[in-house]
Formats: sequence, structure tokens, C-alpha cells
Amino acid sequence: MPLFLDMLRRETAASPARRTAALAGLRRYQEAPRPRRRMKPVRYRRGAARLRDGGGAADAPPVVLVPSLINPPSVLDLARGRSLVDHLAGAGLHPWLLDWGHPRGGDAALDLAGHVTERLLPLLARLDRPPLLVGYCLGGTLALGAAALLGSRCAGVATVAAPWRFAGYGERARAAMRASWEQAEPACRALGVLPMEVLQSGFWQLDPARTVAKYEALATADAATLARFVLLEDWANAGAPLTYAAGAELFGALVGEDLPGAGAWRVGGRVVTPGDLACPSIEFVSLSDRIVPAATAAGLAERRDVGAGHVGMMVGGRARALLYDPLAEWLRGVAG
Repeated sequence: MPLFLDMLRRETAASPARRTAALAGLRRYQEAPRPRRRMKPVRYRRGAARLRDGGGAADAPPVVLVPSLINPPSVLDLARGRSLVDHLAGAGLHPWLLDWGHPRGGDAALDLAGHVTERLLPLLARLDRPPLLVGYCLGGTLALGAAALLGSRCAGVATVAAPWRFAGYGERARAAMRASWEQAEPACRALGVLPMEVLQSGFWQLDPARTVAKYEALATADAATLARFVLLEDWANAGAPLTYAAGAELFGALVGEDLPGAGAWRVGGRVVTPGDLACPSIEFVSLSDRIVPAATAAGLAERRDVGAGHVGMMVGGRARALLYDPLAEWLRGVAG
């Protein structure tokens, strides 16, 4: 909250009326009712990570949804009619949702590659057949690492708004991200984690004017708009911290050095190169994404461009037509 209020003061310094409206919107958000959605049941565990069963026919092809380490996995199962998990179950597939969980004591040294080898791969090994992987945002980056190590034991991999060529952010944005990490790193090292608040402040700075404007609009929004806003904003403001090592690798090896884009990122001792995957692959790329620009895409065997933003393509009003249906069609085609 202090970080948000500081940004609000800067953005509305010349307009007390805008500040008043944004604060009114913030109050509506804070006081809004929050209906609970039951999470899918946990079937398997590995450390803090859990694999949740999304339903569908037991003998249907397994599809493992790999969310980002940043923000909760609930964006893939947000609400009735806005759930990729439910859609895939209804499309004749058997979705499984990976929940990375909350880092435990002793997890500080678990880096991004370690999340693949020590968490994701052991959970995939519990399934009775080679899975199809679907990775969203940073989860797509990790899913590509898993697919490379699995080889023919991966039936296929799809990424959605996933960064790979981090040079695509541009040097100015990368320098700002590196500077934020350098400022936060000593405290993160002492804590053993990278708190979500540090990452959230970075997202706000991508477009602070837009962040303030959406709270201004909320001051006079109707009840349905408020309910949708609360669902998404609660998701965006929540999430477990990253382990210290994962944060250091993200801002060092990936953002700083662009090891994936340079063909030098190692997972489990192996260099991951998307062009060398042994399974079918496809990437869904947003053309209006501020968080993962299209220029950061991996260049997989197939590509579908999506006319919606980073979050809108997953839970927006057109998500079914733009993403859910074409993704399900591709997965069923690969599964045979």
C-alpha cells in the first residue's frame, strides 16, 4: 500500500480531483465482497509444489498447466466461464494445474532451473503417460526447460505470453529491472525470498498512469465491472514470494544476460534450445502485451498471434475465441 500511495501522489500531483477519484476507487476495491472459489483438489505433492486435478475423463490426454512463479495459479481457473482449466476439461482433455506453493525454509537456493528439475519433473513423473505442457508467462519459460529434458516423454508443449528472448524488452527496460533488483537484492538475500511487493511495484512502473486511471474509473463503475476488477486485482496483488535464487537467476541470467535468447540457459545441466525440442510446440503471442512483449517470444515451431493483452488473453471476454478454443484444438490434434 505505501508503494501504491507514493505512485498515486506522483501521478496526480497536478490534479487533486484525480487523486480523490482514485482514492474513492481504491476504497470501493477494498470494501467489495469477495466470493470464494474452491480450488481444484490436490493429487500429488513435491516440496511446496502441488499438482491439482482439473477433472475431465480419467483416460483423456493429460495437460499440465504451468503458471508463472509470479502471482497465484488461480488466473488459469479464475471463475465460472473464465477458466482455462474448466474449458480444457470440457474439450475432452484432462487438465492438471501446477500450484508452486509458498517457499519453505531451506528453499532459498532453489533457482528457476531447480523449480523445473526438483519440482515440476518429479510431479510429471507421477502421471501415467507423457503429458502435454501449457506454460503461461514465466511458467512457459520453465515449461520449455521441462520439455527439453523430457524429450520424447513430453507429448507437446504450448506457451502463452511466455518470455524467452529477454533482449526483446529493450535495453532501457532491462536496465530499469536490473536497477530494481540491485536495490532490493541485499534485503532479499537476508530474507531468503524476493517478496511479491517488490515485483508488483515493478509492474506498476511499466505504466503508472494506466494503473492510477483504472482506480479512477472504478470510483463510478457499475457492480459487474467492480466484481470483475476485484477478481483480477486480487490475483495481481497476491502471490507467494520467489525464492532468493529464483529472483537472482531471473534478474541476472535471464533479464540481465539473456541466456535463453543467447542459447546458453542450462536446466539440469543441459542447454535448452527451443528449436531442438523433440515434441510438437506452439506459442501464443500477445500483440499488445506490456508485461511480455511480442519481441521476447521464443520462435517455436508454430505461432499464433493474439489480439489481447497479457491478462486479457487468459481471462478477458474474448479469451475463449482468442485462446481457449485454438489451444484446445491444437492440444487435441497433437494428442491424436
